[in-house]
Amino acid sequence: MDRFGMGSKCFLLFLLVLPFVCVASDLVVVKVDRKIDVTSHIVRVVTSLKVENTGSSAASNVLITFPTGQVGNLAYVRAAAIEGRGKNKVSLQLPVNPAQSEGLPDGVALFSIALSKTLNNGDTVTIELLSVFTHSLMPLPEEISQAQSQLVVYRDSAYFFSPYLVKVQTTTIKTPSSRIESYTKIDPTKVVDAELKYGPYENLPAFSFLPFIVHFENNQPFPVVKELVREIEISHWGNVQITEHCHLVHGGARLKGGFSRIEYQARPNIRGASSFRTLLAKLPPGAHSVYYRDEIGNISTSHLRSDARKTELEIEPRYPMFGGWQATFTIGYGLPLKDFLFQASDGKRYLNLTFASPFNDVIIDKLIVKVALPEGSKDPYVTIPFSVDQHQEIKYSYLDTIGRTVVVLSKTNVVPEHNMFFQVYYNFSSFSMLAEPLMLVIGFFVFFLACISYSHFDFSISKSSVSYLAKLQREEVQDAVRHLQNIMNQRLAVSEKLETSLSDLARTGDVQACKASRKAADASLKDTAKELKSVLEFLQSSSQASHILPRVDELVHKEKEKQDKLLLKHSIVVDSVDKKLPRKEIDSRIATHEQKLTLLKQEVDELLQAMDEI
Repeated sequence: MDRFGMGSKCFLLFLLVLPFVCVASDLVVVKVDRKIDVTSHIVRVVTSLKVENTGSSAASNVLITFPTGQVGNLAYVRAAAIEGRGKNKVSLQLPVNPAQSEGLPDGVALFSIALSKTLNNGDTVTIELLSVFTHSLMPLPEEISQAQSQLVVYRDSAYFFSPYLVKVQTTTIKTPSSRIESYTKIDPTKVVDAELKYGPYENLPAFSFLPFIVHFENNQPFPVVKELVREIEISHWGNVQITEHCHLVHGGARLKGGFSRIEYQARPNIRGASSFRTLLAKLPPGAHSVYYRDEIGNISTSHLRSDARKTELEIEPRYPMFGGWQATFTIGYGLPLKDFLFQASDGKRYLNLTFASPFNDVIIDKLIVKVALPEGSKDPYVTIPFSVDQHQEIKYSYLDTIGRTVVVLSKTNVVPEHNMFFQVYYNFSSFSMLAEPLMLVIGFFVFFLACISYSHFDFSISKSSVSYLAKLQREEVQDAVRHLQNIMNQRLAVSEKLETSLSDLARTGDVQACKASRKAADASLKDTAKELKSVLEFLQSSSQASHILPRVDELVHKEKEKQDKLLLKHSIVVDSVDKKLPRKEIDSRIATHEQKLTLLKQEVDELLQAMDEI
């Protein structure tokens, strides 16, 4: 086990320090049965202690300690006194509080369990202790490929670390699979399938410590939330809105090399055994308007199941989570106010909700819970069954004037066992609910009053002012440009009719009909030429049209040149047909005119489009 040498040296150094520690007590631990569950990435240790008072003085507290290597990862401690057996077994919760650790090595944590009744000489009590640890399983190797299974290392003591003499004790480690790569062999040691048992050991002095290391396979999901911000907003109009901003990371062995989605989809249990792709959130009953999204937008890979007793939301990130991969997302939902907001006997209102994340088996490195109280709330305070950091902020929401009081609770190293109910008490006057409706009524009243006032005042600009006259001139120029465009469209329509008459002449040979079309076209072009001249004279005389006059002149010139070319082409074709010249000769006579006409048509069309943008 050379690769674990550094950790073993630290433990041995700890062993050298402990013999100098002495805790005077008449309590003796008669029997210890310790079960360590490492089947997930959260380590849960259930310790059954039978404690006897062998001294003359009565005892009201039992001390428990945790060694230096575990203190930083200790997330939760709970103790209960056990009475009876089997169906008659009764569990009575006992308070557990941190105690002064004077005379102990630096970093050793000391807790005091307050007994429900005094322990006299010869009396015994059975205590069941639950301790939960985070980040206690270290991946080894730290990087694995997509096809590799995840191996982790767990370090602990085969001896129960106690400030009292321990007469008999055993330690059992339950792993998620029977694949145990290696472990520290301490007689007696027994391995059965996925369980490793150390002991029994007898007559262990206070603070006995014997390190062991277990290296085993664990492909269970390692979801870790780096930071979770829960925003709870209370509205006395009937709703509690909850929004959770989550920064998720896979806390297991980092993925080495590339990721193949094809292999993952074909064999996810083999080509991604240590990854996870879904998380289950247990929402409160009655949750509605549930959504799940990230920075990109709504994420459709979620499934909501609800009934009268529970609401479950199964979410799937946009990609499977491998070691070291991260994802950020937001979950939101509403709750009926009547199920979570109550009134105390002293008239205070209080919110009753669970504290931690709704996700199963997730470690939260930092949890921030923000409870936004209704505007006008006063004297808020919190009751919660464990210690948290708290302060207050001010938040402004819709129609707020003085802002809402926000109670902010924060805690690190949060596990599912922290998902207990907490209460936020505050004073609130029902008259405060009238503030927002009154603001709306006053706002609408002022708006309609402004509309009435506006309709009775003349805000128009004086008709003799320079700006008003300039505005009129700009409007006249715009009307003239639109008239010019209409004239041009009429002249283009005449051109199309002339082209059509030439097509009919080639098909029927009716020269007289073609000449009649030419006569009508000449009359139309003559009439529109008069209108065009009038528009041009106006634009040339207006100072507001100086910026568009060059374009207008170019358009008129190009259009006239196009019409002249078309009329010349028409005359050549009619004269040639009248003389019964061959078709090839006619085409050769008008070929140069045809090319010029095509170019002029394109230029006129472009100039007309440019006029639309003016």
